[in-house]
Amino acid sequence: MTEPSNDTLRDRFLGWQCRIRQIAMRQDEGRPSPGMRPRVLAGDGREISAAMTVLLVPSAPEESTDFFRFQSLKTRDPKQTYEKGLEYLQATHFQHPKNFSDDLTALFNTGAPLAEDLLAMGGCVLEFDQFSQRYGLPCTVRLLAQGDPAFEATYWHNRIFNPAMPGDVTVLALHPDWTSAQAEP
Repeated sequence: MTEPSNDTLRDRFLGWQCRIRQIAMRQDEGRPSPGMRPRVLAGDGREISAAMTVLLVPSAPEESTDFFRFQSLKTRDPKQTYEKGLEYLQATHFQHPKNFSDDLTALFNTGAPLAEDLLAMGGCVLEFDQFSQRYGLPCTVRLLAQGDPAFEATYWHNRIFNPAMPGDVTVLALHPDWTSAQAEP
């Protein structure tokens, strides 16, 4: 059996993530599915968190960020904001996996112990599992600064679903090491 190349594994993962996100948006009103909430392990295999919601960020996130920001600020009606955001995500947002960076992001309240632990460790392993597909991704972790395109994309995407989200949050980027990543099947 031939092992997939790093690029093939990355492309398969992004394609799978886009598919499960399309299903979540179109069938589950945007609720994160298990495959969007990987288990988080330390390098020694110790579980740090049973689940952590992660986002896919477009390689060029400006258009979606601008849309989510506009919808969030346009009205005080959280239902309208949510409906417009969900409509956008249900359309073509996840149609083309090649439009996404392989960096994943996660948003936390400032001072969240999980975010602090991940930063202190500098890395982790994310274990994804849904629809008989599993991925184990060793990742480096870095703090994103406000103003960074991936920070802004993550913040405004989350704001569609949580209009009461505070302005002071922590956003982490998790970059997979595809040379050590694993997939089943």
